[in-house]
Amino acid sequence: MSQQFDVIVIGGGPGGYIAAIRAAQLGFKVACIDEWKNAAGGPAPGGTCTNVGCIPSKALLQSSEHFEHANLHFADHGITAKDVKIDIAKMVGRKDAVVKQNNDGILYLFKKNKVTFFHGRGSFVKAVDGGYEIAVKGAKDETLSGKQVIVATGSNARALPGAAFDEETILSNDGALRLGAVPKKLALIGSGVIGLEMGSVWRRLGAEVTILEGLPTFLGAVDEQIAKEAKKAFDKQGLKIELGVKVGEIKTAKKGVSIAYTNAKGEAQTLDADKLIVSIGRVPNTIGLNAEGVGLQLDERGAIVVDGDCKTNLPGVWAVGDVVRGPMLAHKAEEEGVAVAERIAGQHGHVNFNTIPWVIYTSPEIAWVGETEQQLKARGAAYKAGTFPFLANGRARALGDTTGMVKFLADATTDEILGVHIVGPMASELISEAVVAMEFKASSEDIARICHAHPSLSEATKEAALAVDKRTLNF
Repeated sequence: MSQQFDVIVIGGGPGGYIAAIRAAQLGFKVACIDEWKNAAGGPAPGGTCTNVGCIPSKALLQSSEHFEHANLHFADHGITAKDVKIDIAKMVGRKDAVVKQNNDGILYLFKKNKVTFFHGRGSFVKAVDGGYEIAVKGAKDETLSGKQVIVATGSNARALPGAAFDEETILSNDGALRLGAVPKKLALIGSGVIGLEMGSVWRRLGAEVTILEGLPTFLGAVDEQIAKEAKKAFDKQGLKIELGVKVGEIKTAKKGVSIAYTNAKGEAQTLDADKLIVSIGRVPNTIGLNAEGVGLQLDERGAIVVDGDCKTNLPGVWAVGDVVRGPMLAHKAEEEGVAVAERIAGQHGHVNFNTIPWVIYTSPEIAWVGETEQQLKARGAAYKAGTFPFLANGRARALGDTTGMVKFLADATTDEILGVHIVGPMASELISEAVVAMEFKASSEDIARICHAHPSLSEATKEAALAVDKRTLNF
């Protein structure tokens, strides 16, 4: 006899666990199935984000930034730090502890909200009267029945053809987070978020890092002015980034890896490294879901096909997060998870793709929301731009981190904010003000008129808004 639920969520990542909690808050009897395991084989909900993505990478970024500050920047503050060393095992151990705290926190939240958790792989069995039968394959196999099913199975790292991940020499984000020593030479393919963040971690710790990028432009999705500013900073730090390359044969040996490629000039090159991190995007994860068994529609990428409300082609089946269209971001998945739970309850869930913030947690950080200047030009929009450098911000000077700027783009007629782009200190936190402003259809004048605390980095946001009307006060 199968256990009966109102809502079954397959996947316990940011989209799944949040959907389960919100559904439970709305009075539904909810089950959440997740198969991630910790080192001891126990449950580790939180998905890629918590286990091998957002959370552990931020832990390593923080550790490596402390190390670099101690070595290079403490002296500026009058602090003498001699013979600074890094204990990689301890650093990785701290990262693992941070991950476990998040895993345990999710299990606590399930208990608090009366969500029944099942540790194993969930898959469709068949449609039954009023819902679906779902199998759970784990230490203890179970069969569940649910009136509504939310699929939140996430994504997997995309491998290069002919260069499968072995997580020893050719690494995905998973292996990149588990390196036990600093490689002397580290190669990365792909200069996206993961490539830049992981490259930054190991460069700070002493690796010679080379990033190979197939596209001719650096961070093509980022506002061009902001991307150029970021590239200048990375070049200065010693992060070697080659654009417009075509990767050829990749050979592994006992001592490392050899990558044949053609550079932007068409010249044949070879890059030898101890380790290679491949970060060329991610693919939706529908492995073992038995989508075909119940007729769940997938697209040519393997993503689950959904409409604007995250409904699939099957009645009562929804899908959210990386496994559907849209940006592969944890916070996008969370918003969709909440919205779907509310739609099941007959409410009107809200997700606005135009105001989803993007962040790259390098140093300097890069964050943006809305349209870039090149997008506005491409659609022929009449706009005004305003920028303000952190070099002229008092708090940034006191921090000793004046790299970068804030940039506002506003409609030339209405002054409505169309996009905000930041490269510089704490950009990840500063961008939230822009998200709120855009969600409420604010104008750049609205931000320019709001009092910002002094001294604060947020004053650069106010000054960039003032710059739209060419009336900055401190530059």
